Amino acid sequence: MLAREILQRVREIQVRTGRQVADVLAGEYVSVFKGRGIEFDEVRPYVPGDDVRSIDWNVTARTGEPFVKRYVEERQLTLMLMADISASQDFGSGTRSKREVTAELCALLAFSASRNDDKVGLTLFHGDIEQYIPPRKGQKHALRVVREVLAHGEEPALASDGPALGLFAGLGAGLRAGLGARLAARLPGRRRPRLARQSTDIARAMEFLLSVTRRRTICFVVSDFLDEGWERSLVLANQRHDVIAVLVTDPRELEVADVGLVALEDAESGRTRLYDTGSRAFRESVREASAARVAAVERRMRGAGIDFIHIDAAGSVVDPLVRFFRMRGRRARR
Repeated sequence: MLAREILQRVREIQVRTGRQVADVLAGEYVSVFKGRGIEFDEVRPYVPGDDVRSIDWNVTARTGEPFVKRYVEERQLTLMLMADISASQDFGSGTRSKREVTAELCALLAFSASRNDDKVGLTLFHGDIEQYIPPRKGQKHALRVVREVLAHGEEPALASDGPALGLFAGLGAGLRAGLGARLAARLPGRRRPRLARQSTDIARAMEFLLSVTRRRTICFVVSDFLDEGWERSLVLANQRHDVIAVLVTDPRELEVADVGLVALEDAESGRTRLYDTGSRAFRESVREASAARVAAVERRMRGAGIDFIHIDAAGSVVDPLVRFFRMRGRRARR
């Protein structure tokens, strides 16, 4: 996208999500994400009139003088958005790509946090960490977050990819989990070096999060999760932070249309292969394997104690988010 197109897209997202934040999410965000209330600040010498229940007996025993614990009210939250910008996120079979859906979700969360005077930070990752924006407050900062998700690392499509690869780029990434494996093994393909921008490394992103944020944050990890070995890193991050996993998928990753023989490129490995989408058996294998992959990601998240949201790039971003907020609200009231 050109700079002018990016600015126009940011404005469109701001207008649309601004209404949704005001009309739909205003109360949901506040009711689910609350500050910690009271936070320890320091110890100070006891003065007459202090509540004896606040005496810090360990410090008092060490010094021989009475000391009390001092607490302050802490209500401000920090929201960290971890956005996957690997090559497979650029795929979109409809009016918007998975990356644009990611930007819209980040906008909803960032503007909700801004209305509540909370801080918002952003980490863009792929096979490496591409950019880190420390948490800050304000709507201008929220707009910057949205712009960076949309614009960072934008590259024009390669003319040599042709219409078939342009339409189905990224679908091959969805086929990696065994889709049409027997057919793929017999078909020739070309390989090219796998670059960091192409790949996805969620474990590295979680390691980075733990290295830069010591205070507890609400962390949304937004990705298509075309990666392996991420469970342990998410569990470790969830022990310190409140981690929510957001899986973004495109309909053409879950079900292939009958368009005959096509060349499909895995956006993350660069491998290109021919597939006969006219084969009903092939289309059914894609549908079943893709549904199984989504179910497996959700099952692994639930098993790890991590909250999970699934967003379809062709559908609403708000509805899954509202359902998540309400689920969290019901759980908190139990």
